Amino acid sequence: MTDDQPAIRNRFTIINKEFTFFLIARILFIGGLRMTPVLLGWRLYEITGSKFALGMLGLSEVIPAVLLALPAGVRIDKSDKRRLISLCMACYFMLMLALLFITSTNASALFSNSMIKWIIFGIVAGTGVVRAFSSPAINAFLPQLVPTESLVKAISINSMSWLSAAVAGPAIGGVLLGYTNITISFVVVCVLIAVGYLIFRQIESKPISWNPGNRKTWESVKEGLRFVFNQKALLGAMSLDMFAVLFGGITALLPVFSKDILFVGPEGLGWLIAATYMGNFIAIAWLTFKPLKKNQGKLLFYMVAGFGLCILIFAVSKNYWISFAALFASGLFDGVSVIIRGTVLQLFVPDEMRGRVSSVNSIFINSSNELGQFESGVAASLLGTVPSVIFGGCMTLVVTVVTWFKAPGLRKLEY
Repeated sequence: MTDDQPAIRNRFTIINKEFTFFLIARILFIGGLRMTPVLLGWRLYEITGSKFALGMLGLSEVIPAVLLALPAGVRIDKSDKRRLISLCMACYFMLMLALLFITSTNASALFSNSMIKWIIFGIVAGTGVVRAFSSPAINAFLPQLVPTESLVKAISINSMSWLSAAVAGPAIGGVLLGYTNITISFVVVCVLIAVGYLIFRQIESKPISWNPGNRKTWESVKEGLRFVFNQKALLGAMSLDMFAVLFGGITALLPVFSKDILFVGPEGLGWLIAATYMGNFIAIAWLTFKPLKKNQGKLLFYMVAGFGLCILIFAVSKNYWISFAALFASGLFDGVSVIIRGTVLQLFVPDEMRGRVSSVNSIFINSSNELGQFESGVAASLLGTVPSVIFGGCMTLVVTVVTWFKAPGLRKLEY
């Protein structure tokens, strides 16, 4: 080995080798997964024409994810996290193969559109089961890969990697769907997940940080819940995010806006979904190099309020580029709040509690995202597409104002 080879290797290493493997694997894995909302949303609206069906897509995933979240947290804390995450990635691969088949022309020849719809809901419910374990396990595994002094930097870089995939995934999915077909698109999804799995397997197993002894699962669950509810700043940040995104999230309705209001194809839909994540990425990239120094609690409220205003602008826009800009700006505001919430979660939680606390946090996230999709579908069916989004944006602002007065501890938070 020549003298310059270690220098070359280190140039492409972020913090350390295993963290670099973690980032690459996660980008590929999340990129593949984030293609699926574009593909399934377009396919479902194509075969059903139903806004309610789009809402049901989110509900199908969130029910098992929420029901299993707390016992999953106990399992994560007492398991080899690397092995558990690997198993989850393998399960996702099998589920994506199932979606590849059921959305293909072969499936259309074998099943009615109604049957295809329900099979899709069933497969998505399977992803909810896996997600109950995978998402909190990944969050709990991250601190085991880097030294403590590098943790805040690792949190920001990890968020950026997730957002890179979240931007690229929908955009690639939309382009592939527009220029090829849904089968080829799902083949790409499966390849990305498979390669991500192989790279993740290069990471070595880490010590199990918690041994519950003879303690029962429910006692361990209650211990995690007590920790969260005793940390008022942590609970307040989780709650504010949950209710804001529950009402303000509009991802489920983007196929409707794309097709019926903005009159763009799947490529346009992919970029609309990616717009928020692009804003997230830029905000988080900025904060990686210019971290927040004070008044993080107040800033969190301002960011959530800005997010709500952007949703209102999107609701009334009839121009694609204004709509894109509104979603992009909402991503900028949300990106700042993501960093604040993520830092609070990692810094305030001891290692032996990370799985359970991350699982509690995943309940809040799943409730806001997937239940938000269901709420969007139901509200759009009852009120109409545009009025339902206006209602959601207004409710986000109301939640922000109420929480400002009800959670003074969060408002005064600094780290």
